[in-house]
Amino acid sequence: MVNTMTRRDLLKTAAAMGSSLAFPGSFILAKGEKVERFKIAACDWSIGKGGQLDAMDFAAEIGLDGVQVSFGPPGKGADLREEETRKAYEDACQRTSVSIASLAMGCLNQIPLATDPRAERYVEDCIEVMGLLGQQRLLLAFFGKGDVREEDKLRQLVEVLKRLAPKAEKAEVILGIESWLDAETHLRLINAVGSPAVKVYYDVANMETRGYPLYDEIRFLGKKGLLCEVHAKENGALLGEGKVDFHKVHAALDDIGYSGWLVIEGAVPKGSSILEAYRKNLSYLRSVFPDA
Repeated sequence: MVNTMTRRDLLKTAAAMGSSLAFPGSFILAKGEKVERFKIAACDWSIGKGGQLDAMDFAAEIGLDGVQVSFGPPGKGADLREEETRKAYEDACQRTSVSIASLAMGCLNQIPLATDPRAERYVEDCIEVMGLLGQQRLLLAFFGKGDVREEDKLRQLVEVLKRLAPKAEKAEVILGIESWLDAETHLRLINAVGSPAVKVYYDVANMETRGYPLYDEIRFLGKKGLLCEVHAKENGALLGEGKVDFHKVHAALDDIGYSGWLVIEGAVPKGSSILEAYRKNLSYLRSVFPDA
């Protein structure tokens, strides 16, 4: 459940099984297990378990395949820097049959990567931890105080990522940028960094909120090999009852050959229980993505 394959091993196996599996967002299960096109996870914070080990048990109760696990400052929540914590997550994965889909650094919304030296150290810590856990994708968040829509902030972020990217490359880790930037600006940012380790973590609800042509952006980024993972998200509504057309999302992902994790975020209407809402969200996604 915790991925023990290196990215190099994954790509070799994928090449032997078909080019569609080599897409950056794809995954390969352990030898002998069925390879599926999509798996469905949820952010630990969206199910009310941010940085908590029991997110794995709650995800199993919902019926999810995986959890996107938070990584924060030292001593914050279940700290994956600690060997004992990593072992506890590995045990939880085995016990629940729920995988760690990817890691996420929402803490960067308060401790900006572009301007706060602490954030760079935390990302370095996470890259090291991902090698120990066999993880390949890290969401770097750029909202709130971490917003980089101003050109000065964007230039500062490029310099930080230029320092981090070689470390990510060596560890075979993808740094996924989740931000308010449109696809063209993401491309400009990634080109300025100049590393294959930097890609886009695409959140469909965020892009719809900004008024971007999200289905076209998925195709644009995906065909350039720059889309590493996807948040299936709505704000204040269940999936399928909000503004995002997930049938169109599926069509766009078909067009770029994406296979990998669909990670549910948000999508809890006011007054709903998280358990009830996420079971409905999961059922809906599996109806739209029957190959999940």
